[in-house]
Amino acid sequence: MTDFWRDSGYHLLEPLESGRLRVTDDFLRAYFRRPEVRPVEESCAAERALHEALLKNPREAVSATRLAELADSDARENYQVVLGFRDRLVAAGTLEDCYLNAFLDEGGVRVPPLFLDQLAHAIARALLEGCKDGLRARAAELLFREQRVLLQEGAVLAADAETVEMAAATGGFGSLGRLVAEAQTPLKTVELDVLSEENAETYWQREQRFDTAIALNFAAPGLDALCRVLEAWVARFLDIQVSIQPVQQITDEKWVWHLGLDAEGSRLLNDLYEGIEVEAERMERLLSLFRLDFAEPSVMAAGLEGRPVYLALAMTEDGRLKLKPQNLLVNLPLAERA
Repeated sequence: MTDFWRDSGYHLLEPLESGRLRVTDDFLRAYFRRPEVRPVEESCAAERALHEALLKNPREAVSATRLAELADSDARENYQVVLGFRDRLVAAGTLEDCYLNAFLDEGGVRVPPLFLDQLAHAIARALLEGCKDGLRARAAELLFREQRVLLQEGAVLAADAETVEMAAATGGFGSLGRLVAEAQTPLKTVELDVLSEENAETYWQREQRFDTAIALNFAAPGLDALCRVLEAWVARFLDIQVSIQPVQQITDEKWVWHLGLDAEGSRLLNDLYEGIEVEAERMERLLSLFRLDFAEPSVMAAGLEGRPVYLALAMTEDGRLKLKPQNLLVNLPLAERA
């Protein structure tokens, strides 16, 4: 295994001494080669000239007047979006700063989710540089790809949503697609490619296909791998060491801080913290609870030093799981943000 996730664009970036990923011209060019902005047969001369200029110099300033010269309104809109994102990348200088800044804007998040997931993809690839554990790499996919969760006979399996839904619609991907399409199908009658410690090496032969499932049961190696990924995610952005471990329940009488790893998890923890009764059906959508501890309590906000932060992972009513890894970056109780 020499390289993986080539479509993340990691190979187009320049790692700095700090470890962060410097935005390069080649990385910027990749956005102008996307189908949304690449000229088609019907493209006008102005659009073709603009595209050629941006491939030559992907940092070239483009005025509103120049964009108005494009005959196709869809092309103008696509360029506006991509150029706006390009400008944010250039201003930030690194992928990590661009990603974090997107969630710190006073006016709210203005970067399209697709671009944020692409940044997370490349950053996750950097986190895994030198990694030989296929299970950890599969767990890292949760940082940037939505999952479909299957609950069958005590098993909690997460499979890539796009891959599964495409397979279910086309009749491909065998029984995994059918399992999603027919929720009543017993797990024992379905052959799933579930990644485990025993077959983790097989991940590297299919790492671009996003076609394996991972078990997220309590004490399962897959859940442990996710914890290690989340720890590395925090360390990369915040230069803070934390430990994250699954817990089966929160019995802390001095529970003072929590955050959800997804929207459902956030709402669930908020209600539990406030003492609001949560119906059984909703509790069943809770996939895992975690305890996060800081290696150095002094980095925490005053009055919270040494207290754990509780995390939750939950699926939606229709079995979807979309991690919001930014929550670990902007919602931790850090002293500098107090």
